[in-house]
Amino acid sequence: MNIKQTGILFFPAFDWSLGETHPEREERLIYTQEQLAEEGVMDLPQIKQYAPAVVPLSDVMLTQGIFPNPQEHDLDAHLIAAGSSLVLGKAWAQGEIINGFALVRPPGHHSGATVLGNRGFCTLNNEAILVNHLRANYGIKKVAIIDTDVHHGDGTQDIFYHDPNVLCISMHQDGRTLFPGTGFVDEKGGPNAWDRTLNIPLQPGTGNEGFHYILENWILPRVKEFAPDLIINSAGQDNHFTDPLASMNVTAEGYGKITELLQADLAVLEGGYSIQGALPYINLAILLALAGEDYSNVVEPAHINRFQITFSDFKMYIKNLQIKHRQAKTDWIVQEGSRLPQGKWAVIPHPVYYDTEGFQERRYDYVRFCNHCGGTVYIESQSPLNGSKNSLIRIPFEACSTCSQAGHDLWGSMLGQRRNILFQDQPRNKVQLWQYHEGVTSY
Repeated sequence: MNIKQTGILFFPAFDWSLGETHPEREERLIYTQEQLAEEGVMDLPQIKQYAPAVVPLSDVMLTQGIFPNPQEHDLDAHLIAAGSSLVLGKAWAQGEIINGFALVRPPGHHSGATVLGNRGFCTLNNEAILVNHLRANYGIKKVAIIDTDVHHGDGTQDIFYHDPNVLCISMHQDGRTLFPGTGFVDEKGGPNAWDRTLNIPLQPGTGNEGFHYILENWILPRVKEFAPDLIINSAGQDNHFTDPLASMNVTAEGYGKITELLQADLAVLEGGYSIQGALPYINLAILLALAGEDYSNVVEPAHINRFQITFSDFKMYIKNLQIKHRQAKTDWIVQEGSRLPQGKWAVIPHPVYYDTEGFQERRYDYVRFCNHCGGTVYIESQSPLNGSKNSLIRIPFEACSTCSQAGHDLWGSMLGQRRNILFQDQPRNKVQLWQYHEGVTSY
């Protein structure tokens, strides 16, 4: 009898640190490894462990613009975290496992389409790189990403905001009360991908009952309607009631139920900073749920002592939130007859704040309106640190011939300028970077 196997991979990143007492440190995974070994979970016949690997820069650059170039950033640990996610993604795509959990750090969901530094502890977006690798190499067409981190998955949203074939969902503590201050219901996607982004900002004090209600009554029906080929859980664990950086009330067992309801094909670890009191128990519950085992007896040592909202108030809040979501309207500027290739383009100001390093990227996004695909994307970015100018040109997966030509025309017309220009030809799995003093580098 063939046993349906669940893949697991650990990468604690011992050589990457933001400080010995920083909440994002290697102990986040060490205690989990000890807990899983102690409980005998790694000896279950359906658990298959994999080894970490390094992601090729070509996969990174197909998804993200690392400016001025990858060599200017300390990427070693991030490349292994992203590469480890790919290991499980490939195992899933090749039928070796039915689902998998990449327990890796550094996290990635705050890292967006352009990267000038580290923000929210993230430099590379592990899930986004994984998604585009599977699309480029395994014929995956439609993907749903459900982010269960307490912080809005703003980087993941940014990367896929104009992609009609990726449903990007984030449920998180209200951005008015927590970093990164985004993720509201009116953020619903770009001009060719409207309503492919769903944000559910939650009140502080929301616990198990609220999260499960949202999944059953809003998120899962939306996922079912979208009918994805692949479901990924961006598995942040800082909604736990002991997490020091947030104000939610989810338990380890509650996380197990979230995992059971989602039925994700792949889960990738994001945040979660209650290192001893929560993470070993949450990860145990998640892995048991993925493996089809009982997680109801997983109980952490502490008890909830935070403010909790009542379920009746919560349901009324969600009802009003759904009304606001339905009523949300587009707010982009329409531009024609400019220096951009022929067609109508949406112009979207998109400043990005890098909290780790304390600066704000100045950025504008331009998206070509198209009735047939996600549209050509052009991004202009400038760093306030050194004034360097950067551009990203993206021909999207499933691009129509007109948008493909627009991308090539834009790339050809910009070569030779005094700026860094990244050209992502996603349908052809081809990436080129122009730097004024270095010429063109192909990845």
